Amino acid sequence: MNAKSPSQRLSALRDKIAEQGLDGFVVPHSDAHQNEFLPPDAERLSWLTGFTGSAGTAVVLADRAAMFVDGRYTLQVRDQVDGALYEFHHLIEAPVADWLGGVLRQGMRLGVDPWLHTQAGVQRLRNSAEAAGVALILVETNPVDAVWDDQPPPPSAPAVPHDEQFAGRSSAHKRRSLGEALAQEELDAAVLTQPDSIAWLLNVRGGDVAHTPLALSFAILDADGTVDWFVAPEKRSDALIAHLGSEVEMRDPEAFAGALDGLKDRRVLVAPDSAAAWIFDRLTRAGAVVLRGNDPVTLSKAIKNETELAGTRAAHLRDGAALSRFLHWLSEVAPSGDVDELSAAARLLEFRETGEHFRDLSFGTISGAGPNGAIVHYRVTPETNRALAPGDLYLVDSGAQYLDGTTDVTRTVAVGTPSDEMRDRFTRVLKGHIAIATARFPAGTSGAQLDSYARQALWQVGLDFDHGTGHGVGSYLGVHEGPQRIAKTGSSIPLQPGMIVSNEPGYYKEGAFGIRIENLLAVTQPGDISGGERPMLGFETLTLAPIDRSLITSSLLTADERAWMNAYHARVAAEIGPMLDGDALAWLAEVTRPLDSN
Repeated sequence: MNAKSPSQRLSALRDKIAEQGLDGFVVPHSDAHQNEFLPPDAERLSWLTGFTGSAGTAVVLADRAAMFVDGRYTLQVRDQVDGALYEFHHLIEAPVADWLGGVLRQGMRLGVDPWLHTQAGVQRLRNSAEAAGVALILVETNPVDAVWDDQPPPPSAPAVPHDEQFAGRSSAHKRRSLGEALAQEELDAAVLTQPDSIAWLLNVRGGDVAHTPLALSFAILDADGTVDWFVAPEKRSDALIAHLGSEVEMRDPEAFAGALDGLKDRRVLVAPDSAAAWIFDRLTRAGAVVLRGNDPVTLSKAIKNETELAGTRAAHLRDGAALSRFLHWLSEVAPSGDVDELSAAARLLEFRETGEHFRDLSFGTISGAGPNGAIVHYRVTPETNRALAPGDLYLVDSGAQYLDGTTDVTRTVAVGTPSDEMRDRFTRVLKGHIAIATARFPAGTSGAQLDSYARQALWQVGLDFDHGTGHGVGSYLGVHEGPQRIAKTGSSIPLQPGMIVSNEPGYYKEGAFGIRIENLLAVTQPGDISGGERPMLGFETLTLAPIDRSLITSSLLTADERAWMNAYHARVAAEIGPMLDGDALAWLAEVTRPLDSN
């Protein structure tokens, strides 16, 4: 059956669920690696429902179905998913497990794919199911795959070496260091399931996922620093074999299950927040001593070495020049009404792709004019494409992958003359942005402790934004990486020198406009504070591009905030100016001139 419409697809899935002896099935936005951005063959949720966001879950029962998304996607899900087929729920405020507890009936059988859920996720579902007298069934065949007739094949892009001139440390050095750390904890091995961890550890990159240079694979790191890497043969090359050396053995993915069985009686570290439940079950059945803990690569990867930091500064210079050229072009063409969201995003890509070391965008550009800008993770399509018109705010959130760094930047610009309301909201977002950029905090401080800095000016007038303030960013890797983040419910992991994090407060008026100002920051040790009693950490702003002065109500800023804004624009002019010429250079000088106090 070729179930083309969402209704037909849902009907086909229900038939298959019943055929497998189930009463319901959970469809998460996930793959076997718990990636945020998925390869095409893992986009089951999108295929079933039409929802294209990066986080969400559907639950399909015989007589009802529900979609769960977080605050970034509450508007998008209603645009993309048929409300006659699915109920809509907030993923955080009304979790899947809680909803199931209220709708499941005794004797029912609820199916889940153990490759697509962490062990903790499965346990939450099991608790709800068992409380209702329902059996949770771990399926061997995903029923979505069984009815997805034109499901794409798994990706097979080649894996390639990532040169040490960009990585800063050899793979051998990384493997031995982490192996020693395992041995000190009396661990024999660690199972690595996150492709970005494997990419960083082995100094390799791939092309299996859009905009993120990953080779989808699994690995086992031994305490002696050797690695078994389970990667498809078509992804290998002689250059890759030479790069990895004799301490990394490449094996077929089909050998992974047997390798887990071979860990019998060994003490094995597995990350419960990222490894699939299937892996825990396999290790337990094999008789391994399973220790639950953080992925041993994650923190080391997050703390960038000096080579990586130098690379990301250089990448941000080139990226800032490209974005400035784009903003100059936009200032000339947008007032005429001859540019739309799609053509603007395409033009920005053209400016970026001429830069040295450019490889790809770091995510699909969010290009939203007017009310589309109020959809936090909006993705323009030919059906939603909107022309930029006088009176609009235009929000563009974009970034690029360069060999030496990953960028992510958001600018909101006025097309024509903005309203007083727009200027007030923008200035309050800017105040929050400046509060994060200028924060000083002692070692041990987490991002959750800083998040309210970004919201104070909005809270004072009864406003807020329903997303985190900042996420970690990789080095020619994921534009979103942990463990650090700045959010109300942020990670408890302290911010540490070398980490890169975004600073992106916003405000969104449904049906009208969206505002976000985003720069990337590096955590630094800025030096002793006169009279201070302990060392403090702070941030270095990496992103360099003008912020729209026409949207700033200068009188709402304090003297210190104006000083920061003027210093930032002076730095943009000094560092980006030499990379521009002609009209673009003259434009940059005008848009970065100092604010007055009125």
